[in-house]
Amino acid sequence: MAKKQDGYLSAKESRRISKENRRITDQYEKRRKRRNVPEGEYTTQMKDPANAVEFDNLHTYFFTDTGVVKSVDGVSFEVPIGKTVGVVGESGCGKSVTSLSLMQLLQRPQGQIVEGAIRLNLGNGKAYDIAKTPADKMQGLRGNYISMIFQEPMTSLNPVFRIGAQIDEVISLHEGEGKTKEDIKKRTIEMLETVGIANSEGVYQMYPHELSGGMRQRVMIAMALACNPKIIIADEPTTALDVTIQAQILDLLRNLKDRINSSIMLITHDLGVIAEMADYVVVMYAGRVVEKGTVEEIFAHPSHPYTIGLMASKPVVGKKVDRLYSIPGKVPNPVNMPDYCYFKDRCEMQLPCCSGEYPCEISLSPTHKVSCYRYYEENRKAGE
Repeated sequence: MAKKQDGYLSAKESRRISKENRRITDQYEKRRKRRNVPEGEYTTQMKDPANAVEFDNLHTYFFTDTGVVKSVDGVSFEVPIGKTVGVVGESGCGKSVTSLSLMQLLQRPQGQIVEGAIRLNLGNGKAYDIAKTPADKMQGLRGNYISMIFQEPMTSLNPVFRIGAQIDEVISLHEGEGKTKEDIKKRTIEMLETVGIANSEGVYQMYPHELSGGMRQRVMIAMALACNPKIIIADEPTTALDVTIQAQILDLLRNLKDRINSSIMLITHDLGVIAEMADYVVVMYAGRVVEKGTVEEIFAHPSHPYTIGLMASKPVVGKKVDRLYSIPGKVPNPVNMPDYCYFKDRCEMQLPCCSGEYPCEISLSPTHKVSCYRYYEENRKAGE
């Protein structure tokens, strides 16, 4: 039987990969689970103190039985304090894995941060590198500094516990010192009212299945914001909701962000939501950032062929078309990525030089950056 043919792995080859993966992941797990790690090992300095978090050349891989999946392969961008950064890209491009790396909630032991840094600004000139922070220290950072609103509330809320008990647990775990049960319940009721739930006392006693999708999403937001985090990660918070509820949830997020002066990392497929909510946009494709800039730059002057394709595929109000544009082709196999630009095989604007190594990042303005051969100086001059 062939060792490897048309994506098929022999049992012997699969066992070899599993054994090698176990050896690698055991090393990462051993380092992560160490106790009494000196703080100096994971203390760092922010490149810009005006940023809440900085992703610097982040590599997050999943060690599977069919090979190493490079879900996040050298991602770098910043989330400024008090701003909203929208992360867009098609399914499987690494958006959620980037946010889960920041939360240290990757599926372990397969998922590991193998390289790079995630600098978290704790204030007063202090910062931690999340990639090196031990597991026991992360317990105090989640909730207090970084919080996540997950994509599907029904899978994130425990079906056998009442809503009140689940939010109470978050508050008592992070801010419960010196507080009575009544104090914690009062804070929970206050959070439910803050997210626009009128019958807060009634909802406190309910189970998740007794609430609608919009109400469950509000409960998830209340839980995420209960400890006034510095960074809110909203992973497609409006995907499962109808349009009217979607608008309410977005308004709610925007108002709460301003009230507690936090930053939002908004992950979504909806370019309309990005246009309305975001200050900066990061466009990801196949585990890499292909373009980033302010929302005006990305929407008014999309530069990477992938971003141009995304913009062309959204419907325009008042413009009638027989069929919406869709980007041809498919994403390359994440286990066996090409050694040239990952978008080349789908690109309608490719140049002969696109077969070279992966393009480096080019600055079109101080805030607008793109990774594409079309913007290399010699190609730009040739095109003029």
